[in-house]
Amino acid sequence: MTHPSTLARPARPARAQSGDRVDSLPSRAARGLPAAMVTAVGLFAAARLTGVLVLAATAWATGRNPLYLLGRSWDSAWYLWISSHGYGRTFHFSPTVVHSDLAFFPLYPAVVRAVTTLTPLSSGVAGLLVSWLAAGAAACGIYAVGAHLHGRAVGTTLVLLWALLPHSVVLSMAYTEPVLTAFAAWSLYAVLTERWLWAGTLAALAGLARPNGIAVAAAVLAAAVYEVGRRRRGRKVPHRLWTGAALAPLGWGGYVLWVGVRKGDPLGGYFEVQRLWGSRFDFGAGSLRFAKHLLLHGDRFVFPMTMVIVAAGVLLYALLLADRAPLPLLVHSGVLLLIALGGSGFFESKPRFLLPAFPLLLPLARALVRTARARPWHATVVVGALAGLSFAYGAYLVVIAHTPL
Repeated sequence: MTHPSTLARPARPARAQSGDRVDSLPSRAARGLPAAMVTAVGLFAAARLTGVLVLAATAWATGRNPLYLLGRSWDSAWYLWISSHGYGRTFHFSPTVVHSDLAFFPLYPAVVRAVTTLTPLSSGVAGLLVSWLAAGAAACGIYAVGAHLHGRAVGTTLVLLWALLPHSVVLSMAYTEPVLTAFAAWSLYAVLTERWLWAGTLAALAGLARPNGIAVAAAVLAAAVYEVGRRRRGRKVPHRLWTGAALAPLGWGGYVLWVGVRKGDPLGGYFEVQRLWGSRFDFGAGSLRFAKHLLLHGDRFVFPMTMVIVAAGVLLYALLLADRAPLPLLVHSGVLLLIALGGSGFFESKPRFLLPAFPLLLPLARALVRTARARPWHATVVVGALAGLSFAYGAYLVVIAHTPL
């Protein structure tokens, strides 16, 4: 199969030579986005609501409060503290283990603070509201990317698969992955449709949401470099492209620099904060040691499950490469996968770090659509199995496992 561009796969009419996009010439799938998106978001909402109901039933059966578990588990408690009190919270567990709230990026707690200021909601409820709305916006963006590249059926299936990932319970919690994914999806869609200012602005906001938000900026920058090289042959490079590329890394870089200045080391301060948490990039040495431990000695179910999910992510990335996916999607997913594989500490959190890497699901979405057309019953069984795994494993993670997500 041949592709007209590394940036955007579907064939489109010829673009004007002087501008960086032509609004009057959208793809056929893009023209129907608002109406067709309703089905995709409805499926996403139904899947996540069912997952929450299973979690709630499990929590009630064990005497736990499901709303508390969803709103104040693990990292959620840190984010809600920052939203209420600002930065400055530190726990000294030992001289070499110091947990500082400076490890957490500021966008999500700032939005939660705005909601609690403007409404009578508590911080926990506000955190859930922000996450749920962001998850819906992310589902819309994921659909937009899938439909733009491969049509509405693939876009809808892509959203459904994302909603049924084993760790998709995080999308229903007061966590930052829904916020990051929302900005990532729409930034990637903006790149694919050559809306460079939007791409850069959304990438900057993604960089303020999470440490691995740098993957979105990397995707925008890679696409911009490719486009500049492609336009060298007599085509003018619009200022929007340069401006979007310049904006993309500002959110992530700005927060890392701010933490560094606050810690007295502008370039290394943030990474020292992460090191004291036990998180650092060691090119996968820590992950390999832990995988060896699992193979030789075993451990709780969540750890081998993590290894299987990460291995599946590597396989899916290979399929994405073989499918010659657009460059921004390859860079975005590749950087997220590299951070998950190469980082040490909190091994059980690696699947959560891959939640924003939704392009990895594109080969599965396309295969499932083909299966549904040829053998609908087979596709139904696959979706049912994924749903059962997602709902049961999500309840296990939050209610029973007692390990950081």
